[in-house]
Amino acid sequence: MTEATAKLADKLLSLPCEERIYLVDKLLKSLNAPSKEEIAKAWAEESERRIDEIESGKAQTIPGEQVFRDIRKQLKK
Repeated sequence: MTEATAKLADKLLSLPCEERIYLVDKLLKSLNAPSKEEIAKAWAEESERRIDEIESGKAQTIPGEQVFRDIRKQLKK
């Protein structure tokens, strides 16, 4: 560990508990975050899965106009 890292750790440990929890959460999420390539691959696979479901008749599409009409209707309630 470098001296700069040790000094930073000391500073961070002096923060209030809530702020340390926030930082721990952010750091842990950064370690587990998928790469841009992994995200792109997952979206491509999901897109293919959805296309297959539509083409096989397993899923049906809803026209965008109808979706927005239904949303507006729900928001008026």
